[in-house]
Amino acid sequence: MNRTTLSLIAGTTALAAVTGFAALSAPDAPGTDTAAKAAAQLPVERTSLLCPAPSTSDLAETSYTSFTPVTKGTGSGGKAELRAATEESADAPADSKEEGTGKDDGKSGEDKPAEPVLTPKEPGKPVTGDSSGGDAPALVGTADGRFAPGWTVQETTEVAAGTGRGLQGVNCTAPDTDFWFPGAGTDADRTDYVHLTNPDDSAAVVDIELYGKDGALKSAVGEGITVPPHSSEPVLLSTLTDERQTDLTVHVNVRSGRVGAAVQALDDKLGGDWLAASADPSGSLVLPGIPKDATSVRLVAFTPADADADLKVRLASPSGLITPAGHETVHVKGGMTTAVDLGDVTRGEAGSLVLTPTDRSVPVVAALRVVRGKGDKQETAFIPASRPVGTRATSADNSGKDSTLSLTAPTAAAKVKVTASAGSEGGTPVSKTYTIKAGTTQDIEPPVPGGLKGTYALTVEPVSGGPVYGARTLAATEGGVPAFTVQTLPDDRGTVAVPEADEDLSVLQK
Repeated sequence: MNRTTLSLIAGTTALAAVTGFAALSAPDAPGTDTAAKAAAQLPVERTSLLCPAPSTSDLAETSYTSFTPVTKGTGSGGKAELRAATEESADAPADSKEEGTGKDDGKSGEDKPAEPVLTPKEPGKPVTGDSSGGDAPALVGTADGRFAPGWTVQETTEVAAGTGRGLQGVNCTAPDTDFWFPGAGTDADRTDYVHLTNPDDSAAVVDIELYGKDGALKSAVGEGITVPPHSSEPVLLSTLTDERQTDLTVHVNVRSGRVGAAVQALDDKLGGDWLAASADPSGSLVLPGIPKDATSVRLVAFTPADADADLKVRLASPSGLITPAGHETVHVKGGMTTAVDLGDVTRGEAGSLVLTPTDRSVPVVAALRVVRGKGDKQETAFIPASRPVGTRATSADNSGKDSTLSLTAPTAAAKVKVTASAGSEGGTPVSKTYTIKAGTTQDIEPPVPGGLKGTYALTVEPVSGGPVYGARTLAATEGGVPAFTVQTLPDDRGTVAVPEADEDLSVLQK
């Protein structure tokens, strides 16, 4: 495949992970004039994305794919650019460069302007790039104009051997101020980092809190972590606590500024992957896209509330909602991380986990650790609770094989249009429409562009019916190991609701 090679400067990592859970809309209050206050969906004009430094392994091979879907209502201008976070710092104001950050060595006047990488030429066509080795830095990017709505960047890394070997993938996401990561660990076999990236001109101050099976872990080391401007910091979880725990919930809370955050969970025996942030705490959660050949599924849940949460556990299978035998409910104690082994819960069929309150609703975050393979040929990936597809979701870096699109409609039947974009090196877009029955999950072989050359992107757009959740799995067999990575498909935030004014305010009275 003919890809543009990225010239990336060494740097430490980060990713901004922003996920949330969209609640059902409340009914209009009596007497509300819905028509007068109807909100128009307009394309966003600017968006930011952060990508983590992919790996420290010399054996790492990383591919990046940048894609913006075609969106109605945009103009003809704009651009999208990704730059190395360390290069971005060279453009930062001199007074933002702090002693000890490595951002100013007294030769700042000799810094060359940062060269952008992965600059797409037009919406609707992906652009790709490659990087080899363990010195690729975090990337910081912005898109505006016609490139902003739905801008998506996928980072996929293959590691041939060593800790975390296998396939690791992550969607580069926007900076935020609050993140929950159930599913991390500090076991002897685990090497888990939380990556923090600051895209702004001023320093960010971050607290990292850890919650185990007995509650909060005492640690002053995770308080008041400073992330310098235009830089990224990897924080090894085992340096924040002396306790070895299989299942932890990590809470990243930003005191000042904003950051991107993601956890890279690496295992000596089971490979590894990126753990993206869970959807915001909610009483009901959906974890979509469990591979049908999963040999082990482990649910990790946490509630930040003082009250305990009792959740009904159901699997949305191809035939409908079923209750796993022996795992009808799960009890989550307030402030404590709970883990439940569900085994091969999918039993060879597509599946998504649906969690709902048995009685009163208590906010919960959750994620799944999924294992494929057996013996010494096992590989791990993570599926966090996800927001629904919403208006549209976008998935980049599909190759025409070894890609599975999983869609679930937990409450009501839905019709969904899936569009395969043009290929990065040629091809014609193709669209297909699918019907997802209520309470089911369907694994769909994605449509492939006609005359495909290179990689392509998928967009998922609900046409009618109830809410839809989705995930995309990439798979590759390496040395007999069934390597894979799963990314959920929340709304790509390509549009924003703008309420219509009750009266014309364009002319002000003088």
